Amino acid sequence: MKVFDSKNYCLYLGDCLKELKKLEEKSVDMIFADPPYKLSNDGITCKSGQMVSVNKGEWDRSLGFKEDYKFNKKWIMACDRVLKDNGTMWISGTYHIIHSIAYVLQEMGYYIINEVTWYKPNAAPNMGCRCFTASQETLLWVKKSKKAKHTFNYNLMKELNGGKQMRTLWEIPTTPKREKTFGLHPTQKPKQLLYRCIVSSTNEGDLILDPFSGSGTTGVVAIENKRRFIGIDISNEYIELASRRLSSIEMEELI
Repeated sequence: MKVFDSKNYCLYLGDCLKELKKLEEKSVDMIFADPPYKLSNDGITCKSGQMVSVNKGEWDRSLGFKEDYKFNKKWIMACDRVLKDNGTMWISGTYHIIHSIAYVLQEMGYYIINEVTWYKPNAAPNMGCRCFTASQETLLWVKKSKKAKHTFNYNLMKELNGGKQMRTLWEIPTTPKREKTFGLHPTQKPKQLLYRCIVSSTNEGDLILDPFSGSGTTGVVAIENKRRFIGIDISNEYIELASRRLSSIEMEELI
């Protein structure tokens, strides 16, 4: 169900598998997907120096290897239908889910352009003290086939990296408080991370889709950099949050 519609963006409330069916086939230039990592296992983590539950919601609870795989294949196939032949997709995840996603992509014939490691220098400490502290996430940048002519703004990324080729290890802190002024989302990504993904692989005017849009960071960065955006989320709370953030950008442009 379309709930917010602007000149530069649309927000849909509902299950992405259903909402994606409403979009035109091969209409999207780039997809950024931050699917559930299936981390909610009743464990503990550290947040702002306090011990807290890792549980984020039922949507993040694993249903087992086979069911998680089926879920990943369904949403990736739904995204594949709306992605242009020369478009690309970015998918983020931790070891809990990213290998299942990589298997699905290769099974479907997708070509992995790059595997990027997002290193978090300020990652939360490990509370169990029985393993190394998790401090990175993986981003897969993929296209429909090896021969597909994808967009890569090489010179811009080299310029952003001080005149040197940008490598696949990105040191970016976790989301700062200033990016959470409109509300909180448990898995919100920092704008700096989305900026690299978006400006490296799209051009001004391109249409970007996020099927798990959450707080709307993908949309915020897209609109700030003169792209268009479609966001889908199953939570009315987070659709409202994304709308507040996106509306604030439009208001700033009018001032």
